[in-house]
Amino acid sequence: MKEFAASEWRRAERSLATAALLVSTDPESSASRAYYAVFHAASALFALRRQTFTKHTALRAAVHKDLVKTGEWAVELGKDFDNVLFLRDTGDYGSLERLTNADAEQAVDAAKRILAACQNSQPELKTL
Repeated sequence: MKEFAASEWRRAERSLATAALLVSTDPESSASRAYYAVFHAASALFALRRQTFTKHTALRAAVHKDLVKTGEWAVELGKDFDNVLFLRDTGDYGSLERLTNADAEQAVDAAKRILAACQNSQPELKTL
């Protein structure tokens, strides 16, 4: 599980860096990369706790049940997770709706907070 967690953490960091680069040129792709940064970071955190998920909905449920509801993460981080997911869905599947640079910046900022929270919850992530 540690090797999987390390791989997921590296993917999270790469996705976040890419998301930040795309904010002004491609907000939809930026929001998508921000979501995947969050997805991979949370997957790494849970992998170190010996939990894995095959569905995005299952990971979201675990974030709320095991992190937010227990008080390990602030309610605002749960809202950040949901908002990044919403922005990714809108950007990827929103038909006529388009994300703005501000939406992409919001997704990247939320992703940064969530990656930091993952490291605070599981300090071992800092050394992977």
